[in-house]
Amino acid sequence: MRRSVAVRLSALLATGALAAATGLAVSTSTASAATGGVTGYATQNGGTTGGAGGQTVRATTGTAIHQALCSRASSSTPIVIQVEGTINHGNTAKVSGSSCNTAAGVIELKQISNVTIVGVGSGAVFDQLGIHIRESSNIIIQNVTVRNVKKSGSPTSNGGDAIGMESGVRNVWVDHTTLEASGGESEGYDGLFDMKDNTQYVTLSYSILRNSGRGGLIGSSESDRSNGYVTFHHNLYQNIDSRAPLLRGGIAHVYNNHYKSLNESGINSRAGARAKVDNNYFEDSKDVLGTFYTSEAGYWQVSGNIFDNVTWSSRSGDNNPAGPNPTSNTSVSIPYAYTLDAANCVPGVVSQTAGANKGLKVSDGSCTPQNPDPTDPDPTDPDPTDPDPTDPPTGTNLSLGAGADGSSKADGTSYGNVRDGNLSTYWSPSGSTGSVSVKWGSATTVSKANVRLASGSGTIGSYRVLNHDTGAVLASGSGSGVIGFAPTSLKKITLEITSANGTPRIAEFETYAS
Repeated sequence: MRRSVAVRLSALLATGALAAATGLAVSTSTASAATGGVTGYATQNGGTTGGAGGQTVRATTGTAIHQALCSRASSSTPIVIQVEGTINHGNTAKVSGSSCNTAAGVIELKQISNVTIVGVGSGAVFDQLGIHIRESSNIIIQNVTVRNVKKSGSPTSNGGDAIGMESGVRNVWVDHTTLEASGGESEGYDGLFDMKDNTQYVTLSYSILRNSGRGGLIGSSESDRSNGYVTFHHNLYQNIDSRAPLLRGGIAHVYNNHYKSLNESGINSRAGARAKVDNNYFEDSKDVLGTFYTSEAGYWQVSGNIFDNVTWSSRSGDNNPAGPNPTSNTSVSIPYAYTLDAANCVPGVVSQTAGANKGLKVSDGSCTPQNPDPTDPDPTDPDPTDPDPTDPPTGTNLSLGAGADGSSKADGTSYGNVRDGNLSTYWSPSGSTGSVSVKWGSATTVSKANVRLASGSGTIGSYRVLNHDTGAVLASGSGSGVIGFAPTSLKKITLEITSANGTPRIAEFETYAS
């Protein structure tokens, strides 16, 4: 009888450390790809660069992520969105704009391109909130955790998928992520990583998928065969019932993954799909490869895999496992260079590299984790727009003598106190959040702000600096001090405090041209 994923969870957590103890061995490999860069099928079709070369902004809420997308000059303007903190239903609202198409209750990457979302600092957690990629291209998602996304119960998001792609999606790289649920379909969860309706050129690398009834699929039905060219490498699939992944049509390259506790089936190649399955380590699992639950066959090419305590059911009807001695029944040509770790060291390498907050470490084929290239995003790097009290602005404080207003103020405080040059007077919001603006009668170019707190102030947990004229987010971050951004001509600039510890007392909201 099928055991619930939720019931098995506590027992499996106790065994999680076993993978780290697995011995390493020298690998045999093909030509190596660049350490730490995009890999697999996401390198094809022109490649996947995400928001490289665009503005970098910091977001601590889902609304801020949407605002960053909507503040671009166009739907294809490159942008890197650094995310820190917990993103949930309470802080994810719809934002409107000509460069975006967002929705509340889900991170919506719809009809856009050239975007990177990367977790930084203390980490980024999308809690009960999925990431939906639709009619989009050139997307990178890196170093984030997405957990407990439901399709039934409350709250629901993204059809129950942690990350879901559909409708003409091209070139997506998902890297160093942790995708997890707390049960199967009966507990309200669906897939962790789904692709359908003409999604192509995708790589999932160095990620953890665990504690779910369904790992993920390529193709929503036997007739949805327009998807494919997907690479899965150096991922951990743990405590998954099935779909690790489910392939309907198309081509998948599956190498150097560690599969542990696949409870019903694993790689399910069906409906004409072809999978190249190289140097994976399958452990304590059942029916890890084959065609299951359909009479429409799929195919596989296998080499170098290790089957450690894997059981196989007998072949009958719609159940056609590849084992107990899997052999190839097709051949698959791979168009890119890649590096193979030896299968016997995969558990150790994957345990040290896969998942969010692992420092983006990768493998170079020697069974030894490597640090990423210096040009790769570093999740510990500070946001260049974060306050930096060691970088004082120069020139005239443009706020002196300007006008001021805001959204709320505490009794005894004044908006005008933020531009009077007096550190003993201040503005406070009526609660812990609110906004204050400095304004001029004619357009003024600003490229830096300095937020100075009065004595006895609470601390700013998160903020946004806005071009009030257009609503564009110039910068976002946390704390007080100097904030830099691209030079902008505007008549009104707004400091919006979105979270705080205690009540902030803003003595001065200084602005500078340089």
